[in-house]
Amino acid sequence: MSPADPLFVLVAGEASGDTLGAGLINELRARYPTARFVGVTGPQMRAAGCESLADIEALSLFGISEVIGQIPRLLRLRHRLYQEILAMQPAVVIGIDAPAFNTRLETRLRRAGIKTVHYVCPTVWAWREGRVRHIRAAVDRLLAIFPFEPAYFARHGIEAVYVGHPLADELPVYPDARSARAALNLSHGPPLVGLLPGSRGAEVSRLAGRLVATARWIAARRPDVAFVIPAASPRMQQLVEAAAAAEGAGLDITIIAGRSREVMRACDVLILASGTATLEALLAKTPMVVTYELSSMNYWLARGLNLIKTQFVSMPNLLAGRRLVPELLQTDSRIPMLGAWALRLLADSPERRAQIAGFTVLHDTLARGANARAAEAVAELVDARA
Repeated sequence: MSPADPLFVLVAGEASGDTLGAGLINELRARYPTARFVGVTGPQMRAAGCESLADIEALSLFGISEVIGQIPRLLRLRHRLYQEILAMQPAVVIGIDAPAFNTRLETRLRRAGIKTVHYVCPTVWAWREGRVRHIRAAVDRLLAIFPFEPAYFARHGIEAVYVGHPLADELPVYPDARSARAALNLSHGPPLVGLLPGSRGAEVSRLAGRLVATARWIAARRPDVAFVIPAASPRMQQLVEAAAAAEGAGLDITIIAGRSREVMRACDVLILASGTATLEALLAKTPMVVTYELSSMNYWLARGLNLIKTQFVSMPNLLAGRRLVPELLQTDSRIPMLGAWALRLLADSPERRAQIAGFTVLHDTLARGANARAAEAVAELVDARA
């Protein structure tokens, strides 16, 4: 296949990787109109014209205990992909997130002479820093979505290019809460608190009941407040409905299937699980209280092995380099503390104003035309090889 007619292989993990992959494919196709794209795909990548070697659901795992049970299947899948990709001899292989799976695959392919890129830097700056040596062996180039990452990886001899975050390009700097409420058929009258217990069964099971109980605590002090919970999937909706039935009788709670970004824009305050949702909440400019509770096994492993390296866990605080939003984790994740912070942020308080101002500055830092920048970084490798 000629340099003007390259083959790109993309291996994505989870829905967020599917979004990144689709955006990258569209930009690369603008540069290479006759290029071919194959890989591990989700619906968005397939819609962008990527042929599927496997479905993205094959890599959508979370938590140490869940992954352990799937190791034999994952090893078989990785070996099959290695053989198929090696036979194709693509211009470049792009692993999108899923570092536990992708970096091993990338390492073998790179040793075989194939150029490799990893899109979304593994969070070795946060935990398990020893993984950095595996990344150095795996990739020719990293594509960083956060501005502090290139300097970190440069210290370890790894080239990382900051491309910005695609979601910051997609979402408006000044969101319209009123139109978001109208789209969700929510009343424009009462203050609205969003409860987001996560998108996976284990975290929703641990947090949903506590967040609904926090809603009851808030309503006892502010009867005018309404609540909304977005459910990431039908299974998560069942868990949320069970929690609302057990803890939320008589409360003004609306449960919405999906549409979490619209919910975030519609709300006055969010109480949410730490994770990628905190970045989306930042971009929605909605003040937040962040909470989380690991399972006993995972928390024991993280603490006992000293795996966590950062002072903060939520993206607003990591990006700001300071405590911009409250983080109530593990034993600090208590109903009165969550509720008190929510009430403070519902008021026109200094904390509320500081969060909104900080979020606006961070949005500007992240909005850099990520899809185009990522495609340019990949194209440089392809053209240099030519």
